Amino acid sequence: VVQPCTNSNRTAELLKILDFTQRSLQKVLVFTDSVTEVEMIHKALKNNSVVSLKKHKESKCNAICVLERWRKMLSSGTPAVLVLTDDCLQSLGIRDATCVIHFSFPSLGVFGQRLQSMSDNFCTGVKDSAVDQEHIKAKSVILLTENSSCHAPEILHYLKHAEAEIPEEFYDLTARVLDSEEKEKSSRPLCASLKTFGICRNRTECPDRHQINMSIDMAQNIADEMIETPERVTILPLVVINATNYFGRIIKKQKDQYTVLAKQMNDYFKVPGHRISVNTMEESVFYGLHEGANCHRVQVVETPAKDEENVYKVTIKYIDEGRTSQVNSDQLLHLPVKFQSLPPQAVEIIVCRVKPIDNEVEWNPKVTDHINHKIKGKLHHAKVVHTLGRTVWVDPMVGVTNLPTMKMWINEYNIRTEILSTGLGTDNPEHVGEIQKLCRQIAVLDHAQSSEHFTEEDTAGPEEASSPQDTSIQESSAESCNSSYKKIFLDVFFLDDIVQAKEAEDSTVHQQKSCHPQIKWLQDKMTVTLKVQILRAADSKCEFSREKVAFSAYSEGKLYVADLELYQSVIAEKSTCVIKDTEAVILLVKEKKGAWCKLLKNKNVHVSLDFEHWEESEDERPFTVG
Repeated sequence: VVQPCTNSNRTAELLKILDFTQRSLQKVLVFTDSVTEVEMIHKALKNNSVVSLKKHKESKCNAICVLERWRKMLSSGTPAVLVLTDDCLQSLGIRDATCVIHFSFPSLGVFGQRLQSMSDNFCTGVKDSAVDQEHIKAKSVILLTENSSCHAPEILHYLKHAEAEIPEEFYDLTARVLDSEEKEKSSRPLCASLKTFGICRNRTECPDRHQINMSIDMAQNIADEMIETPERVTILPLVVINATNYFGRIIKKQKDQYTVLAKQMNDYFKVPGHRISVNTMEESVFYGLHEGANCHRVQVVETPAKDEENVYKVTIKYIDEGRTSQVNSDQLLHLPVKFQSLPPQAVEIIVCRVKPIDNEVEWNPKVTDHINHKIKGKLHHAKVVHTLGRTVWVDPMVGVTNLPTMKMWINEYNIRTEILSTGLGTDNPEHVGEIQKLCRQIAVLDHAQSSEHFTEEDTAGPEEASSPQDTSIQESSAESCNSSYKKIFLDVFFLDDIVQAKEAEDSTVHQQKSCHPQIKWLQDKMTVTLKVQILRAADSKCEFSREKVAFSAYSEGKLYVADLELYQSVIAEKSTCVIKDTEAVILLVKEKKGAWCKLLKNKNVHVSLDFEHWEESEDERPFTVG
């Protein structure tokens, strides 16, 4: 319970609370952080006819003496009230208190220690009391004053986790504290987690900013001509930060400006006399860098303290790729003005609506490596749903192959679906909405609202049922072959979206009544093992047939159902299901010995190969992940 009050009114609030607790035989601990306050509270309680004990480091009575008197008070029919400082708690070893009152506001670590003094009553209450259960539940009361507001965000997080009742005043106070902290972070970068997932799970500890700073976030914007049609852009990812965050370029179909510039620079710096080293370097100035057969435009972002050496290391950023590196100072070349007129081409790309499983704050390196290998340096098509400065949020983003003779593109895989299929990612439907909410304070071009082609229905998951293994090809009629390149491009791209959206819609009808658990699988020559990730499964059922296994169970009030049509046959009567604390383990006995190339007849994004055994299996046979 959070009880807002002024610092001068804390004692009066304490007396009100104790008046309530005196109606039942309770064991009350009043915590404060100073000897002076212990003496003051003890005196105030005595003056108001409340019998209490006190304990601090200067007390004459030792811990054993206090504990004996504490037990005698309750046995004699008197509520036990003990006023103490935090440094006495360990020596007392109290675990059966029924109420803790925080007269002074603690740090989060001390807060947890105080609550441990009620651990015996977290579930059972006071067993030997005849009082109603309502009055003997473990209770924590926080006296929140103007002097303790700096701890409000930490405690709010703790209270939410405990599903405690939180007054509106506490939310308001926390908002004011966070707003004040944000002003102090105004020069910091925008939080990467906020951009990538729509939420920062550790905002109080995060050093970065969580509000828009126009002077930083809007300092450089993507030119309008780079995004001619938001519902369809061509993206070339060049640097993979993690599974959903990349740097790369937006490529124009017709005469891409950077392609022209790169050729001109390469031709220019082929001439040895044009390679003029830079003597004095300045940060934020553009320079040339010759690497192998290619020349890059770079910007110095950090120089070391000057010393006597003529050659030293400098940190540079490749302004057309997004990566950073360190090079020797003598490698930087003077860049003619004609090569500086084109704005930096690198943009930050974020794939929406997918996040790590189990509320992890970072992507598992395995899925990042998988995506890096799959997408780096390859063309992709995407819908831009939001932009901020030089960051674009896309949904979906698909890997494509061009068939120039037929004037069409093939969608090979969808990045979001690819991540989900690994079993290390899960749905994040609030992502785009959170980004839009973040940007409401400024006039940001929101392609999700301005584009006629891109609607909320599109965002709901058009690629949900698509397969990374399958390709979607739009067959063109004689009439469409004669139509424009752009028309065919859009037909192919959006037909794939429509098919996937229909499949996702059909599957959603069933999902509204139940949830599909995440499943990992592995195999040997004789058996297939399915690990169904479900906590404390109840009322579980598992039915086996020759080509099918159906599992259902309740967990934390939700029904989870997995109806799996197997790729090959199993012996139903020999197959088993064992329920464990964090998972259900299903063992399928194969009808025929040997390795299966995949588990299911149809792709299921909730089913993936067990990554702990992936590397071993990969060498033996090219398994699909679902």
